[in-house]
Amino acid sequence: MAKAEILKKEPDAYLNFIIFEKGLSQNTAEAYKSDIKIFCDFLDAAGAEEAVEETYIDFIFYLKGKNYSPASIARIIVSVKNYMKFLARSGKIEKSPFERSEPFKTVKKIPNVLTSADIDMMLAAPDKSKKEGVRDAAMLELLYCAGIRVSELVNMEITDMDLENKTVRCFGKGSKERIVPVGDFVIEAVSDYLLRRKEFVKSFEPSLFITRRGNRFTRMGVWKIIKGYAAKCGIKKNVYPHIFRHSFATHLLGGGADLRSVQEMLGHADISTTQIYTHVDRTGLKKIHKKFHPRG
Repeated sequence: MAKAEILKKEPDAYLNFIIFEKGLSQNTAEAYKSDIKIFCDFLDAAGAEEAVEETYIDFIFYLKGKNYSPASIARIIVSVKNYMKFLARSGKIEKSPFERSEPFKTVKKIPNVLTSADIDMMLAAPDKSKKEGVRDAAMLELLYCAGIRVSELVNMEITDMDLENKTVRCFGKGSKERIVPVGDFVIEAVSDYLLRRKEFVKSFEPSLFITRRGNRFTRMGVWKIIKGYAAKCGIKKNVYPHIFRHSFATHLLGGGADLRSVQEMLGHADISTTQIYTHVDRTGLKKIHKKFHPRG
């Protein structure tokens, strides 16, 4: 069992551990902290002074009652289990009451993607007669052509862009570094932006993409820009930064790229995460079947 008062008291020590020992990002740490708070709030609501084995099932029903999605429930459960393990290893509790609990299983949703026509409209949408349009065009090209996460985009610095070798350096989950190749469209768009970047800067700012006030972009700032261009293009589906990453992977695989290469470019630790994109574009599979199967 684990005393509720200990569970409520130790999150900051755990956050320091996952940031400084495990090398996870501040954003990931904050997500863990939020998940742990949800669990502590549940204990308060249940009037529980301790967490025991049976608490696991009660907590899942609590989350379902709060209308959390299966994916969110799975994430919260993992966060709480990892926190419990940390407390046990630190000697704060004797052992985790959840250590023998079965993982919460979810059905992986097939991600939403933009069509090639949608992508063409979005990439053509920025007004390049304005400095903001030149900047936005470069951001959109990078999101789609490199398949990077929005967090990687906003944390990117000028030195991460290698125009000569046509690569971009990203720091993904767990601060893992990877080098992603980019094409001529990205090189041209970023080069054009760099010529006008000084118009945004009032003082030294190492980040590649900056706001009109000369500051580093936030993820919400990028989200708002993308929403604006989607509305301008008349795209009805929900368009958000990560949909460019989904589209990048789906279009690569649909065009014949091998799974391992796409996994490396996306920075996925597990190939099963990349494999979900093979279910998105059925037209590519149909072409392969028609071309290679004797009865295709």
